[in-house]
Amino acid sequence: MNKGDLIDAVSNETGLSKADASRAVESVFSVVTDALKNGEQVSLVGFGAFTVKTRAARTGRNPRTGDTMQIPASKVPGFRAGKALKDAVN
Repeated sequence: MNKGDLIDAVSNETGLSKADASRAVESVFSVVTDALKNGEQVSLVGFGAFTVKTRAARTGRNPRTGDTMQIPASKVPGFRAGKALKDAVN
């Protein structure tokens, strides 16, 4: 399922027009993104939790030349599925 399919599904499920469903989906993505930018956690009970994880600096290799290089520390988004979502998938 891609973003367009998600918008179509939300439109069909809620009875909203596709334009309204698109704005709703975009709003949810925007709010989650802004919260993660601010270092907050977004918890949706029964679905899961979006968090920001810190990845430590490490040494890597350039696959083309074989030279070692330093990979800087970074922050990456993470998702942990909730129990209801896990149960629905299994």
